Amino acid sequence: MYVPLDFKGRVAIVTGAGGGLGRQHALALAARGAKVVVNDLGGAVNGDGGHVGAAQAVVNEIVAAGGQAMANGASVTDVAAVQAMVQQAHDAWGRVDILVNNAGILRDKSFAKMDLADFRLVLDVHLMGAVHCTQAVWPLMQAQNYGRVVLTTSSSGLYGNFGQSNYGAAKMALVGLMQTLSIEGAKSNIRVNCLAPTAATRMTEGLMPEDVLRALDPAAVVPAMLVLACEQAPNRTVLCAGAGTFEAAHITLTQGLHIGIGPTAAEDLLAQLAQVTDRAGEQVPQSGAAQGTNEITKRMESRT
Repeated sequence: MYVPLDFKGRVAIVTGAGGGLGRQHALALAARGAKVVVNDLGGAVNGDGGHVGAAQAVVNEIVAAGGQAMANGASVTDVAAVQAMVQQAHDAWGRVDILVNNAGILRDKSFAKMDLADFRLVLDVHLMGAVHCTQAVWPLMQAQNYGRVVLTTSSSGLYGNFGQSNYGAAKMALVGLMQTLSIEGAKSNIRVNCLAPTAATRMTEGLMPEDVLRALDPAAVVPAMLVLACEQAPNRTVLCAGAGTFEAAHITLTQGLHIGIGPTAAEDLLAQLAQVTDRAGEQVPQSGAAQGTNEITKRMESRT
């Protein structure tokens, strides 16, 4: 039975929502009834500069369409400003139900030529920015026994991409953050998921042919965000989306092989590496403990 996703009564914060994907997220949530904090520093793709005008323009769109929204120009790297943003939402609307961590920058360069300051800055915005925002809303979500947190990962983190060691490291770190927060938040009905979008934004200009960029309209990613932000959202899912196609990514564990710790263990492992990495029967562990459990089980089986 078709039941439209309804966000009436919900309060959402979307970071990096002054343009591109974040703007589409904010517009979609507002169109379905959510009150939205449109956060955007208003800086360049590399993070330089800043002006709240971009966020305000999106707010104006939402209000003109009959929705409720407020602009916020906090940098997600500024802990105090992020906390003030969350307080602003709570003071105005009494709760915060949804956080879409979308803010990000690029400082692309091959690893050999990468300035460490650029590496740290990308980690600071993508990873620590999401940490700051999520930690600021977490106690509110715990108190109201409801929360939906969306972390924006990337295929560059999941699978790698030349020239994006900093970006890829930050994006994969967000998957690790999701894995633990989804466990810790479950008892408070806080569901934490990752969205891996493929979309034509300022970050992808000039990287793909025009017809491909048109197919990768950011609006085509929005259904995945809505699913991860809704009341019926899954928990601990990496949902990929682009051009109207949706996939799920998983971190899996193979069955493995008990080799032991004898003097030739390294040589034996190398000789049997194909069996160790064989994906037949692989599992998606429900927690980190699954690895140790598998290893001890294999050792005990080898003694029988």
